[in-house]
Amino acid sequence: MKKHIRDYFEQIYLMSDEDWELFSSKLVKQNFPKRATLIDSGQVEEYLSFVQRGVVRISSLKNEREHTLGFVFEREFCCAYDSFIARSPADYRIETLTEVELWRIAYLDLQALYRTTTAANILGRHIAEQLFIKKAQRERSLLMQSAEQRYIELFAKKKQWIKCIPLKFLASYIGVTPQALSRIRKRIT
Repeated sequence: MKKHIRDYFEQIYLMSDEDWELFSSKLVKQNFPKRATLIDSGQVEEYLSFVQRGVVRISSLKNEREHTLGFVFEREFCCAYDSFIARSPADYRIETLTEVELWRIAYLDLQALYRTTTAANILGRHIAEQLFIKKAQRERSLLMQSAEQRYIELFAKKKQWIKCIPLKFLASYIGVTPQALSRIRKRIT
């Protein structure tokens, strides 16, 4: 299975066998059941994870109401990245929505790789850039798109996963009630 992650990484940077052996020796495969908490609010993120299989949800609690901040799908990186970098507690939680298979690297292992290999630095920069782009796109969508446009965009990009995300989480993600999302879905179909 590590071959899949190497293939993915080599779309970014062609690694020598020596660099790959060093990098992959730090990767840990972990499987989680549906509805498992990967990190809870108040904890410091210890891992940068690559989702090999499944769907993950990022959420926060405000005024006793849960808000979906985002989803992470197969072949994407998952991390409370601000907590991971700053070594400070996260103020949101990350949980699995389906059974999930992750390839993970611990913070200290990644820092050691940064000090020893160019490949890790290039991959690390790429991952950070991808996480930033995803966050910037989410912020723009909240500021510039209607709830209907946000739903259509999510549906167009991740159609195969929409069916496994509960309606209340989709509604929260696009910023409407489940009833309003039902009306949006009726208008679209």
